[in-house]
Amino acid sequence: MPVTDFLDSICACAHMGQGVDDPARLADALAYTGIRNIRDSDNVSAAFVDELISVHERTGARFVIVRSGPDEAWLADQLEASRRLARAGALLALEGPNEPNNWAVTFDGDTSVWDQDFTPVARWQLELYRRVKADPLLRRFPVLHSSEAGGSEPNNVGLQFLTIPEGAGTLMPAGTQYADFANVHNYICRKPAIIDNMAWENASPDFEDWIDGIYGEYGVTWREGFPGYTAAADRAALPKVSTETGWATQGTNSLTEDDQGRLLLALYLSQYSRGYQHTFVYMLRDDPAQGYWGFVDPDYQPKRSGIYLHNLTSVLADSADSAPAGGLAYSISDRAPTTHDLLLRRSDGDFFLMVWSERAAGSESATVHLAGPPRQVQVYDPTAGTTPIQTFAGTKTVPVTFTDYDVRILRVQGGVAVRRQS
Repeated sequence: MPVTDFLDSICACAHMGQGVDDPARLADALAYTGIRNIRDSDNVSAAFVDELISVHERTGARFVIVRSGPDEAWLADQLEASRRLARAGALLALEGPNEPNNWAVTFDGDTSVWDQDFTPVARWQLELYRRVKADPLLRRFPVLHSSEAGGSEPNNVGLQFLTIPEGAGTLMPAGTQYADFANVHNYICRKPAIIDNMAWENASPDFEDWIDGIYGEYGVTWREGFPGYTAAADRAALPKVSTETGWATQGTNSLTEDDQGRLLLALYLSQYSRGYQHTFVYMLRDDPAQGYWGFVDPDYQPKRSGIYLHNLTSVLADSADSAPAGGLAYSISDRAPTTHDLLLRRSDGDFFLMVWSERAAGSESATVHLAGPPRQVQVYDPTAGTTPIQTFAGTKTVPVTFTDYDVRILRVQGGVAVRRQS
């Protein structure tokens, strides 16, 4: 995959719309961390949209605006704000109601009731989709589903589907189109301690247990057990995003800054590897009123997570949107079940083989074998900086060693591109 596709998946939530984050200082934080896209909320005023456009002009960031507990007036205003962002090149997507299990949604005079009726949520989301796809300017932008709506629906209005199929037995009719992307809030902190393969399992379309992910929202709903995409292949193929996930560094079950930084790198890599087009970490900046979840502190100074992400995005940096065709034949021997890999390619033709360990404690090692002619390989550790920690000249074998949720970036140069082997 092109490096830029992975970089575009790196997103975060911000609170400029609530007056918590300063747009100019937030733009500096975006430029430093390399975060590409922002989800903001509860404001569609002209002044706020102007602020978002100014951030876009400085950083290239794109936006999605969401509201908790919207009504029809918000729907019309959200569409108009999105049009302004689209004309400026600053729109990423449109999103349905945020967590209607926590905030009631009003449509056509009816208000949803958490433990009785989600029909207003369904009708609101349906109308959002209909209006977007009928709009000449907005129709090319994706519509994200309402978060938490499918899993928590008290009556089967079919919010566990993107499009309700025939024979689903839902209260809304077959053929009802809600969204282009499934949308989850798979907070990785739901497990109160770091475990092996935590980010990898958190991104799974099949795993249940502590995860509030694809299975509980779109497979079999967690509240009432309504069937959705019950086939594993269908869940794996779902277009999907996570618009909230993360782990705080202060408060109950918090992590150290180092642990948070390592875990969030693995999170972005695992989510992208398992099909998430965008992952929004909650949140970009610490706020004492909303928690210490950020990549930067309340004074916009980078935490360890911000530094590690800066290092990773700096090593991978690529301004082009595509990469040359062709893959890289490689294999990894002596790998543990907690070792994962992802192959990316930059527009200059260099390969970036991401290899990371999700062992919660202790060390492990593996060996990367490169097929074809010998190659030059530079190895980077994003927790250590932006310069190589090792350089191999004319090699076919690269040993890697990891300690505690560790990432290695192998920049592979030279030789002829050939098909990747698993």
